[in-house]
Amino acid sequence: MAPLRSLALIGLLLPCYCPAAGLYLYELGTDDVGLASAGSAARAQDAATIATNPAGMTRLAGDVTTLGLQGLYGDTHYQMANGNLDSPSDSIIGWFPGGSAFYSHSLDDRWNVGLGLYGNFGLSLDFGDWSGSDILKDCTLMAMSLQPSVAYRLNDAWSVGLGLTANYGIFALKGAKDSGLDISDTDWAPGYKLGLLYQPRADLRLGLAYSSHVTYRFADTGLSEAIQDLPLSGKVVAPQQLMLSGVYSVSPRVDLLANLGWQDWSVYNKNQVWIGEYSKPSTDLLHDTWHLALGLQNHIEPRWTLNMGVAFDSSIYKDQDNALLAMPSGDTVRLGVGGRYTFDDHNSLGIALELAQVDGSTVQGNLLGGHYNPSTLYFIAISYGHKS
Repeated sequence: MAPLRSLALIGLLLPCYCPAAGLYLYELGTDDVGLASAGSAARAQDAATIATNPAGMTRLAGDVTTLGLQGLYGDTHYQMANGNLDSPSDSIIGWFPGGSAFYSHSLDDRWNVGLGLYGNFGLSLDFGDWSGSDILKDCTLMAMSLQPSVAYRLNDAWSVGLGLTANYGIFALKGAKDSGLDISDTDWAPGYKLGLLYQPRADLRLGLAYSSHVTYRFADTGLSEAIQDLPLSGKVVAPQQLMLSGVYSVSPRVDLLANLGWQDWSVYNKNQVWIGEYSKPSTDLLHDTWHLALGLQNHIEPRWTLNMGVAFDSSIYKDQDNALLAMPSGDTVRLGVGGRYTFDDHNSLGIALELAQVDGSTVQGNLLGGHYNPSTLYFIAISYGHKS
């Protein structure tokens, strides 16, 4: 490839180095989907509490297993500002599968141990054939977490929990077939979760959960034929987050659930990419986000529980008119509904649906600039629970 074209590609690639809609998903294929995550750090009704608040395991007696399957469809479209250029013809997210598995075991009436496997960070984007295909066609940044955990009941009111996460990050960036742009790498990165559960009385339970940041370091020996012999490396930080949740029993059959959450997205501005001696400078586009959620559980009879919830997450962007191409995001409203049927003392099955409405954003730039229309994410989750 000619040097001038290589330099031009570097100039375009550095600001586009793919965050892949780098975001946390509250959805793990469990009942939290139908609640729009409301009460997630305090609910502690199944083994998925390992991910949302490991201290909640102290509420689970015996051996408890929770398995979740989830499908996500993203109706997300990008329109280039230059009408003479071809925009992606289809949604850049489309169908995306997911799943989770959790197991909790009671050692005695105070100690619980557990193990969780889940993925809640990142997405995969497919721009298809468009005028920017030489720079960006397929882009992936996602992570799976394996989390051994332990919880201890201090007394009848207080419990604490700790989870250590081994996080497997996957990065890939591809251009059109004849562009020569095809890079990928994986990385293992450590992290941890801390949890606190407080039940001052029988009808009220509060939970506080903290997730540490996780730093992934990706590298590639070169950009195939696109930029010969230039090493690529990058650092991507999954932000730390804090969640405060509550569950209040209005009556024996009805529970109200709530969340207040924070995510440290300003740290994402410091992600770095190096291609040879060229470095992507830090940005100042993102700021911390806030999360609010309200939910309701109706235990209409011993075998049936109905869930519903609504949540709001603020945008990661300081200015929706100054967004990143590979990171569509905005203020998001979630609406969830679901239910769980208990077959007997050991087995139950849940199904949940959720709709997330995401504000549009504008990407600045002379070549690939344009805008994302407001988009919708659809979730469907099926989960199985077993107690013994």
